[in-house]
Amino acid sequence: MDPITLGLLLLGITVLLILLRMPVGAAMFLCGAAGFLYVMGSVDVFLAWVKNVTYARLSNFDLIVIPMFVLMGQFATHGGLSRALFRFVNAVLGRFRGGVAVATIGACAGFASVCGSSLATAATMGQVALPEMRKRGYSPRLATGTVAAGGTLGILIPPSVPLVIYAILTGESIGKLFIAAIVPAIIAVIGYMLVVMLIVSRNPGSGPASVPSSLNEILRSFIGVLPVSLVFLVVILSIYRGWASPTEASAVGVVGCGVIAALSGELRPVAFLQCLLGTAEATVMIFVILLGADMLNAALALTNMTHQIADIIVNSGVTPIMVVLGMLIIYIVLGCVMESMAIIMLTVPLFFPIVMHLDLFGLTPQEKSLWFGILALSVVEIGLITPPVGMNVFVVNKMARDVSMMETYRGVFPFLMSDLLRIVLLLAVPTLSLILVRTM
Repeated sequence: MDPITLGLLLLGITVLLILLRMPVGAAMFLCGAAGFLYVMGSVDVFLAWVKNVTYARLSNFDLIVIPMFVLMGQFATHGGLSRALFRFVNAVLGRFRGGVAVATIGACAGFASVCGSSLATAATMGQVALPEMRKRGYSPRLATGTVAAGGTLGILIPPSVPLVIYAILTGESIGKLFIAAIVPAIIAVIGYMLVVMLIVSRNPGSGPASVPSSLNEILRSFIGVLPVSLVFLVVILSIYRGWASPTEASAVGVVGCGVIAALSGELRPVAFLQCLLGTAEATVMIFVILLGADMLNAALALTNMTHQIADIIVNSGVTPIMVVLGMLIIYIVLGCVMESMAIIMLTVPLFFPIVMHLDLFGLTPQEKSLWFGILALSVVEIGLITPPVGMNVFVVNKMARDVSMMETYRGVFPFLMSDLLRIVLLLAVPTLSLILVRTM
C-alpha cells in the first residue's frame, strides 16, 4: 500500500471511530498503533516506542501549564467570579436596548480570559445571564444565541487551553501565541456586540432597554471585578513581558483566583474538592488525547504522507491561499460533527507541515505558524455553534429547556455570519494576527 493511501486510510478510520463515539484518545491510539505495526512489522519496536514516548510526553515540564490553567478556570467557575463580571458589565451597558446581551458578550470575554474553556464559559455565563435576559423580556432566540456564541470566545482569548495544545503540537511559543490571539479576539468580541446591536435595531422588542444603574451600583460592581482583573493582567503581562514562563504565570493565576474565590465565601470545602476533581478529569482527558495523537502522528510520520502531500501540492500549481482555504473548509465540515479538541489533535499534525511548505504572503516560518494557529482555532471555534453537534448549543439548551434546539440555532446564525466575516478578514490580512507579535 502506498504511503498516501495508508495515511488517508488511518485518518478515515480514526474519524469514523470518533463519530461512532469511541473516545478520541483511544481511536487515535488504536489506528496509530495499527499503522505503526503495519509499517514496522515488529511488536518489540512498537512496545519500546510506546514506553519511551509515554515517559517523554508525561514528564514534559511545560505540560504543567495545562492543569494549572484548568484549575484556574475551575476556581473562577466555582468562586462566583462570573457573577461579578456580569454585574459590572451589565451595570455599564444594561441601560441600552440589547444592553444585557451586549453585557453577556463582554462578560463571556472577561470570564474566558480567566477560564480558558469555551464550554465552561458558556455553561457558567449561561447560569448568570440567561435568567437575567429572560426576566427582562429578551427573546429566547437572542438570549440563548448570545450565550452560546459568547462561550466560543473561550477558545481564542488567552489563556486558552486549545492555544496551549496547538503550541505543544507544533513546538510554538505559548507566549507568542497568546499575543497573536489578542487582536483577533478583540475583533470577535466587537463583531458579536455589533450583531446584537443589529438584531435589536431591526427588532426592538427582542432586547428591551433596562433601568439605568446608579453610579454607586457601577462603582460597587467595579470593585467586585477588580481583583480578578488584576489577576488576569498579572498573568498575561508576566508572560508577554518575559517576567515569568507560562507555567510560572499559570501558577500565580491559580493562587490568585483561588484566594479571590476563598475570600468571596463561595469556595467551600465541597466546591474546592469539585475544583480538584474537575481539573483531574480534564487533565487526564487531554493527556490521553495527546498520547493518542503522538501514536497516530508516529504512524503518519513513518508513511511520510504529509511531506509527499506537501510536495504534490507545491508542484500542482494550486495557489497557496487556495490550499489554506481548502483546509479551513475541512475544519468547518469537521466542526459540524466533531468536538473541537479532537479536530485540533487530528488535523494540526497533518496540516501544519503542509502550511510550512507554502509561500504565504512572504511570512517567515514562525509568522506562518502563529498566523495559521490563530486562523485554524478561529475556524474550529465555529464548530461549537454549528449543527448538528454544536456543543455550546447543547450546553445552553440544557439550561433553557423551554427553548427548542432549532430556536437556539436560529439565534446563533447571525453570530456565525460574523465569524465567517472575521475568518475572511484574518485570512486576507495576516497582519491582524501578527501586529502585536512584531511590535512586542
